[in-house]
Amino acid sequence: MNVHFIAIGGAAMHNLALAMHQTGHSVTGSDDEIFEPSKGRLAAAGLLPEAMGWNPDRLTASIDAVILGMHARIENPELLKAQEMGLRVYSYPEFIYERSLDKTRVVIAGSHGKTTITSMILHVLKKLDRDFDYLVGAQIEGFDTMVRLSDAPIIILEGDEYLSSPIDRRPKFHLYHPRIALISGIAWDHINVFPTWDIYKEQFSLFIDDLEPGAHLAYCSTDETLSEMTIKHGSEINTHAYETPPHKIENGRTIILDGGEYAISVFGDHNLQNMNGARIVCESLGIEKDLFYNTIADFTGASRRLEIIREIADGAVYKDFAHSPSKLSATVRAVKKQWPDRKLIAAMELHTFSSLTKEFLKEYSGSMNDADEAIVFYKEETIAHKKLDPISIQEVVASFGRADLIVFTTTAQLQKHLESMAWKDANLLLMSSGNFGGMNVDEFGASLLD
Repeated sequence: MNVHFIAIGGAAMHNLALAMHQTGHSVTGSDDEIFEPSKGRLAAAGLLPEAMGWNPDRLTASIDAVILGMHARIENPELLKAQEMGLRVYSYPEFIYERSLDKTRVVIAGSHGKTTITSMILHVLKKLDRDFDYLVGAQIEGFDTMVRLSDAPIIILEGDEYLSSPIDRRPKFHLYHPRIALISGIAWDHINVFPTWDIYKEQFSLFIDDLEPGAHLAYCSTDETLSEMTIKHGSEINTHAYETPPHKIENGRTIILDGGEYAISVFGDHNLQNMNGARIVCESLGIEKDLFYNTIADFTGASRRLEIIREIADGAVYKDFAHSPSKLSATVRAVKKQWPDRKLIAAMELHTFSSLTKEFLKEYSGSMNDADEAIVFYKEETIAHKKLDPISIQEVVASFGRADLIVFTTTAQLQKHLESMAWKDANLLLMSSGNFGGMNVDEFGASLLD
C-alpha cells in the first residue's frame, strides 16, 4: 500500500507509520511540528518530512489510504485535497480495525490502567513466544514500536476513549469491535469533549452494548459504577469480575497468594487489580494461571508508570504519568502502602485541559491525602495557552482539600524546594503527563539522592 499520514508526528501516528514501513508498505507523512522522540525515530527510518508544514501536492492518485491524526484540523489543506480527490481517509483506529478483520481482537479500556494492563499482556505473550499484533499507549521495554501489524492471529489494543480524528468524533475504542474486552474502571476525564459525567460514562455503556453475543468482558468489580453498568448492559456476553488479589508485602516486595506464593515486581492495589485483569484476559487466550504468574514476575511496568528514577538503601524517586484524580489517588496510596515507614513527598503537575479547568478541580479533593507532604505545580502560561480561566493558588488548595498543600507556579520554585529537603528514609513521587514546565525529570530526580 501507499499510505500518507497527516500529522505523522503523534505518538500513535508515528508508531503506526513505522509499523507500516517495517512491513514493506510505502509511507509518506506531514506535520507542522514534530518533537522527540518521534522526530528521531522517523528520521532513522527515512520517514521524516523534508520540510514542516502542509503541502496538498503530497496527495496524488497513487495513494491508497490517508490516515488523519487528531493534531490536524478539519480545514487542513492536505485533508481538503484528499477529500476533493475522493481518497480513502481513515482515523488510525479505523485503519487498524480494517487491518485486523480476520484476527481475534482484544481491547483494554478504562479511565486508568489501560497502558499497564496492555503492557502486562504483551509481556506475557512475548515471553511465551506467542505471535500477536498490538497497539499500546507507551513505549515498552523489549518492543521497538508501540504498534505492530502483521499476519498474527490476535491483536491486543489499548482502547482509548478519546476522539478518533477531527472528522470522526467517535471514541477510538468504539471502532475496534473486540471478541475479548476489559474495562479497568470509569472516572470522569476529557471534559473538553465529554462535558458531563453522564456523557463520559455513556461511552462505556455503548462499548459494552456493542460487544457481540458470546464475547468476553473482564471488569474491575471494585468500581461500583462499572459493576452496575456491566450487570445492566452485559446480559448477552460472558462477564468476568476481578478485584485486588490476596497478597502480602515483605521487605518492599509484593507476593501474590493464589493457590501458591508468587513474587512480582509491581506494587500497589491498582497494579494488582491491573495484573488480575491481565490474567483473566490471558486465560481467555489459553494461558493457564500458574504460567501467567511465573511469566509476569519480572514485569516492572510501562514507561512512566511508577517507574524508578533512582533508588538507594533508604529512599527512592519515582515518576508516574498520573494526572487525573483517580490515578493520582491510586499512585500516591500505592507508594505509601509499599513503604509505610518512609516519608512520602508527592508532587503532581496540573497540565491537562481537564485538570486546569475550574469546575473539574474539585474532583481532586482528597486525592493526595496519603502523602506526608503534597505539592501541586502548574504554569499560568499553560492555562493561558489552553484559553482557560485563570486559577489561583487559593483555589487549588481548596480543591485538593489540604490546608497544608504546597503550590508552585514556576519550575525554579519547585526545584529549589525539593533540593532543600533531606531525603533519608523518604520517597519522592513525581507525577505528570508533562514535564513540570520543562524540567528534565530523570536527571533532576536522580540528583536529589546524590
